[in-house]
Amino acid sequence: MTGRRALDAARVALALAGRWIAGQGRRLGRTWRRSLQFRVAATTVVVTGLIVLLIGLFLIDQISTGILKAKRSAAVTQANAGLVPARRALNGVAPGDLAGVRQAVDQLTTELTSTGNNAGLFTIAVRSPDATVDHELASGPAIPADLRAVVKTNAIAVQYAPVLEPNGKAVAGLIVGEPVTTKAGSFELYYRFPLTAEQQTIDLVQQTASIAGIALVLLVAVIAVIVTRQVVRPVRVAAQTAERLAAGDLSQRIEVSGEDDIALLAMSFNDMATSLQQQIQRLEQLSRLQQRFTSDVSHELRTPLTTVRMAAELLHGSRDTFAPELGRSAELLTRELDRFENLLADLLEISRYDAGAAHLEVERVDFAGIVERAVSASESLAQRHGTELHADPGSGEAVLVEVDSRRVERILRNLIANALDHAEGKPVEIRVAANEHAVAVAVRDHGIGLRPGEAGLVFNRFWRGDPSRSRLTGGTGLGLAISLEDARLHGGWLQAWGERGQGANFRLTLPRDLGGTLDSSPLPLIPSEVDA
Repeated sequence: MTGRRALDAARVALALAGRWIAGQGRRLGRTWRRSLQFRVAATTVVVTGLIVLLIGLFLIDQISTGILKAKRSAAVTQANAGLVPARRALNGVAPGDLAGVRQAVDQLTTELTSTGNNAGLFTIAVRSPDATVDHELASGPAIPADLRAVVKTNAIAVQYAPVLEPNGKAVAGLIVGEPVTTKAGSFELYYRFPLTAEQQTIDLVQQTASIAGIALVLLVAVIAVIVTRQVVRPVRVAAQTAERLAAGDLSQRIEVSGEDDIALLAMSFNDMATSLQQQIQRLEQLSRLQQRFTSDVSHELRTPLTTVRMAAELLHGSRDTFAPELGRSAELLTRELDRFENLLADLLEISRYDAGAAHLEVERVDFAGIVERAVSASESLAQRHGTELHADPGSGEAVLVEVDSRRVERILRNLIANALDHAEGKPVEIRVAANEHAVAVAVRDHGIGLRPGEAGLVFNRFWRGDPSRSRLTGGTGLGLAISLEDARLHGGWLQAWGERGQGANFRLTLPRDLGGTLDSSPLPLIPSEVDA
């Protein structure tokens, strides 16, 4: 049981460690993506670290090789220098005379160490090739067999192998062997040099190189952070200033200091901001003048239009007593006055939206009733076009919505009139659907349709896809633009789809409760028969 608990605890610890590592990785990734300063500093540290590592390894290898080469050369020199004293010391000693060999080795050691050398401390071992003498002055690791094989060929041999220090500790060493031929017989003389001092020197070089490399990398990292900060900080200030400018604060400027490239960038940015501010203010002024002109002209024209309307109705009522051409003129005058009044009404409505004076008169009503009234009001226009209207009320149940019924009905009448103008005598379909959060109505015609890109233009003011086409509605070119504003005022969508030869589909989607948020529409924008 205890083992199982320990295993469970280990698994929990591993899971927590994994989550922590994953969290740190994600945090590091976000910092990498978002911080130019961090990327530059990290890249500089990595590149510098690799360069320092390669250079350090190269220097350590060269220094180590040089130290060992110098030691090897000094050791061989020592062996060559001791060849004559070794012959002299061993000249009268027979290979089987162990006491004589020991005495000769002691004498040789004293003579060689007293003369001084550049090879450092060493010990001596003597061996006989014919195995009659196998004496070593100091105990320790045996002489390697392959080294002895070379010495037996009457050649000096050098090999790295473990040796003993004076304190009896086995350390890395260098062994130099040479043959010594005397009148009494042949001997093998071996010099054993501990490499302790050399290894300490190499370790010191490695430690120094490591500390220096780490210090250099850290210093480069600090320099990279400082240098990039000088570049990144003005860029961040420029980005923050640009965000505030985009948010509408046109008075924002970058503080200029110095005369370098960053200062030149700041001055250019400020000049651009000033130019944009002036252009936007000029456009706003022109827009206000245009809106005021439209509103003033529309209001001023209503008074004379009322007088003209009274005179026109008088003439229109007496047209039967006029000559045929005068009666026709009275009819045309009345018709064009109707168009003129519609244009003035649309211009006044647009001016209200431009001035922000439009407001809703909300009431909770049945959406199907609004659609039914709009369809009924368009029946006479459909008859003049020779087009049938097919209305699908959906489930038939009451769908209560909070809307301005006058504005919504105006949207539907505009959509139906637009569909009748482009239906080319084919039926126009009106579909209604609802869900828990939204209601939608789609007006579909099977006429000429829209060209690519025109679905985004149909709601522009005074835009017409085919100006040469005759229209029975006498449209002003503002109906769809006003409809779009009415939909937005409700927090809804008004969208268009169309393809050449496939007709067009206009979809109005409104939240059921005023102020609600739309995520989707109960009806598709692209008709199912086309999408399939």
